[in-house]
Order: sequence, then C-alpha cells, then structure tokens
Amino acid sequence: ADLERAMTEAAEDLRFEEAAVHRNRITALSRVLHQQSMDTGSDTDADIIAVAVRGGKVCLNLAMVRGGRHLGDKAFFPTHVGEVDESTPVSVLEAFLAQHYAGAFVPPIIVCAIEPQDPEVLSSLTEQAGKPVQWIRVPHETRRRWLEQAQGNAEIALTRALAEEGSQQARTRELARVLRLDEARLEQLRIECFDISHTMGEATQASCVVFQGHQMARGEYRRFNIAGIEPGDDYAAMRQVLTRRYGRLAVAGDATPDPSDAMPEHRLPDIVLIDGGKGQVSAAREVFEELGLDIAALVGVAKGEGRKVGLETLVFADGREPLELGRESAALMLIAQIRDEAHRFAITGMRARRAKARRASALEDIEGIGAKRRQRLLARFGGLRGVMAASVEDLASVEGISRTLAEEIYRRLH
Repeated sequence: ADLERAMTEAAEDLRFEEAAVHRNRITALSRVLHQQSMDTGSDTDADIIAVAVRGGKVCLNLAMVRGGRHLGDKAFFPTHVGEVDESTPVSVLEAFLAQHYAGAFVPPIIVCAIEPQDPEVLSSLTEQAGKPVQWIRVPHETRRRWLEQAQGNAEIALTRALAEEGSQQARTRELARVLRLDEARLEQLRIECFDISHTMGEATQASCVVFQGHQMARGEYRRFNIAGIEPGDDYAAMRQVLTRRYGRLAVAGDATPDPSDAMPEHRLPDIVLIDGGKGQVSAAREVFEELGLDIAALVGVAKGEGRKVGLETLVFADGREPLELGRESAALMLIAQIRDEAHRFAITGMRARRAKARRASALEDIEGIGAKRRQRLLARFGGLRGVMAASVEDLASVEGISRTLAEEIYRRLH
C-alpha cells in the first residue's frame, strides 16, 4: 500500500522517473508473492479470476494454475464498459468468459468471488470442457490464498494503470499549456509525427504516428514509400509525405482542426511534429503554404548538443521563437515519446522494405529464376537466408529447379 501511494503521489507531482521506480518495485514484489502463494505441489488445474473497479476503470486479473504450478497471471482492462456501477463487475466477467475461453482450454476449477448471472455462460463452459466446471465463490485454505493474491494483483495493476494514465494526462495538459492550445479539449487533442528513414538513400520511407486520447493510436499509423527524389534528400522526402498526407484535406476544405469530426484522420491535427530542425520545418512550411493549411500547427524537434535526450529545442514555422523546455519538462517527455515512436516505426518499416528488396534482387539476378521459381524457393526455405543455407541437393529438390540451376544458385549466393 505504501509503494502504491508513493507511486501515485510521484506521478501526480510529475516526478515520472520516481513513479517508474515504485511501479517496478510493486511489479517485482507482486511476482514473488504470487509465485510463493500459487505453487501448491498438487496436480490441480484451475483459473483464478479477480475483478477490481476504481476511478471509472475496471481491471480483471486472471491467474492460471496448471499441474499445481502458477504459470503466470495477466491483467485485462476492458474498454467500452459504459457507465461504471454495481453491475459492472458481473457484466465484465461474463464478457471475458465468453471471449477468453472461446476455443481455449477450460480448467475443471474456476475460483472467483462473483458469478455470472447468465446461466448460459456456465453451461457453455461445461459444454466446451466436456465435463462439469466447478465454480468456487467462497474458497477455503489454499484456494482462498489464491483468490486473495489474485485480488491483490488486480488492485495493484489497477493502481498502476490509473497512475500511468494520470501521468500521461498530465503530460498532455502540460504540452497544451506550453503550446497555448485549448486545455478544455485534451481528449480530442490530436498529434501526428513524421520521421524519414533510409540507409545511404536506399529504400527511403516516411512514417506517421498518431497520438490522441492521451495515448498512441497505433491503429492509425501509416508508412509512405518515398520515390522520385534524389537519394538521401530528406527535405524532398518530407515535402512528398506531407503533400500526400494533407493534400486531400486541403482539396476537401478541412484545413482547420475540428473536434466534432467523427473521423479525426480526415482533419488537420492540432500539432504536426517534425523530427528535425529549421531545414525540415522550412520544407514542411512550404507544403502547408502551398496547400493553404495553418503553419502554426507545425512544430519541429531539433536535437540538442550531442543529440542528448532532454536538450531538444522546439522550432516553429510561424515565427515564434525556438523553445527549450529542459529535461524535466513533462511536455518534452511527451514530445520525445511520440518522436521516438515515429522513429521506431520508420526504422522497422525501412528495414523490412530494404530486406525484401535485397532478397528479391539476389535471386532475380540469376538467369533462369523467374517470379514463380523465386517464390517456390523462398516459400520452401523460409526466406533468402534459408535458401543460402540450402545445399545443392536441397535446392534441386524444389519443383522447377534442375541440378544445373541449383548449382548456379548455390554458386551465386556463396
């Protein structure tokens, strides 16, 4: 309880590193205690389910015991639960049972302090298990300790989630304050961040990640393959990706953020973060001016001395003076989080594209290897690495690959 309170207080005071230390200690302690209480020495198979509700949020914790040993537990945070009231735990439990056990193993024992109200739920579990499922609401001895531990872990996970959620909201609020945005509509605040990645000009790719509702909206991430530019020209790449992303908005007339828009990806974000300094921001400004969009939305993130985190400077396209927030700034922490995510997303996409191009070209350069034979080789050996590791005999066993061609493939790849 003391650790939970300390973590929450640190997060509320924006002391995020200290809050993270407390969070990690809670997680480690919970893991040790849970392992100690769950190892029974018997051959019991059971699931222990606990539900915690607080602060308008619900956590369902599932602990699994197989053969008498604790295999681990997992906290679930259901969304779309509606208004939280006294019926929420049961409705969340019923939804979880229907989804989690669909096509999955159902243990003969389920320990949970609450029980589904819908009789069809338990009937369905029994039918799927092929034998009766014992639902224990008031356990004794060992099973009581199981439930108490699962309930404690649910409370810890919920506390941690609420603290982290509060931390992220505090960061969003601080960023809105720093950039003089409307703090009354933080839930609708939308940030899109762009990053350009390539290696020596090869396989240039731009990434766009989205932050909205105090979290990264991964379902709205996009990658853009960049073509028709000079290799390594990051400014041209930035102009191309921004034109492709926002050109349609300008044509449609959606040139200003509209929080009432039911499809936010169809409106201009409140902030367009550019991973770069004055040069990249100038390139972005050219695009926005050509499209008739508000250049005040453009914010560049220029790396600091030695490229050290916390020394970044914010660069604006509308004439505002550059802004250095300092390494302790909650606003800069959020910007760095979004920027780093854009970079990660761009790098992974660029590497995958480059690897695909190299894999295709390595085989395409071999006379007698067309699209079908190349596909058969890659499918048979699981990729170019597998093809390279294959012997001549292995290669010749692939449909359409003669002994002579197999020898040529082996020679060209080694």
